[in-house]
Amino acid sequence: MTSDDVRRADGLPTLADIGAAARHVYAAMAPTPQYAWPLLARRAGCEVWVKHENHTPIGAFKVRGGLNLLAQLAQAAPGVPGVISATRGNHGQSLAFAARQHGVRCRIVVPEGNSRGKNAAMEALGAELVVHGNDFDAAREHAAVLAQREGLRLIGPFEPELVAGVATYALELFHAVHGIDTVYAPIGCGSGICGLIAVRDALRLGTKIVGVVATGANAYAQSFRTGGPIETATASTIADGMAVRVPVPAALEAIRRGAHDVVEVSDADIETAMRAFFDDTHQVVEGAGAAGLAALLRVRDRHGKRIALIASGGNVDRDLYTRVLAGLSERRPDA
Repeated sequence: MTSDDVRRADGLPTLADIGAAARHVYAAMAPTPQYAWPLLARRAGCEVWVKHENHTPIGAFKVRGGLNLLAQLAQAAPGVPGVISATRGNHGQSLAFAARQHGVRCRIVVPEGNSRGKNAAMEALGAELVVHGNDFDAAREHAAVLAQREGLRLIGPFEPELVAGVATYALELFHAVHGIDTVYAPIGCGSGICGLIAVRDALRLGTKIVGVVATGANAYAQSFRTGGPIETATASTIADGMAVRVPVPAALEAIRRGAHDVVEVSDADIETAMRAFFDDTHQVVEGAGAAGLAALLRVRDRHGKRIALIASGGNVDRDLYTRVLAGLSERRPDA
């Protein structure tokens, strides 16, 4: 049995799956760049490559999964009445962006107090927004109820087509930059880091993959350490893309098998990293996208000299970003 076959058994995409997804992804967008930034290298004490998923058409890596899933759904079930999902923003933008291309109705459930900018972007892309619950997981439960009630196709956060789509960024990175010792990747529901694991294993690379979560939303870190799913009571962090309190079982299993570690960073660490990205690269990077740098700056002496970070998105509200740049830290409400 080949490594690719094993990953298929584990539920992760094979290179064939990712290649098929790439055709749908690249029909709508170009590959994103990866740059080695000298000032980041000076700050971190190692060679630092950044995969700029903040450069996609929606400013986040999630668009890749939506493009693949909606294209395959449109082929397999033409005339689908619509799709529905829950999000903190980037996943919803991804589905709305792709659904508009295929003329498919798209309903998105967000929690109360969600990012105003991300909400506006989803509505501009044609999504019908529903506000429900005080965090992502409550919104996800409500989306399932609405899907059943209204006959819509429920899109979960970790569907095979989503993972195959987002894995195209990992294939781009590993083909462009050779000899990466470690990649630091944020964990929300897990599609991004699992895409990295799938490609790393399929290409038989020795790269370590380290997941990053916020201390206030550390369900995946706790679950990784204990070996089983652990739900947290809250998920409170400035990084809304990581504000998850219920691990996705399939993602957790893949992370437990394929990640070197899952580390926690504080909101203060994340804010420092957001400022560092702006100072050293003049890039706007949201909290989840800055989490990898936050982790690197804490543990930079442990995992090699050629490091890659996933800038998973750049969608941050202006008022929040202004406070971060000014160093005016503020306790964020539960996400």
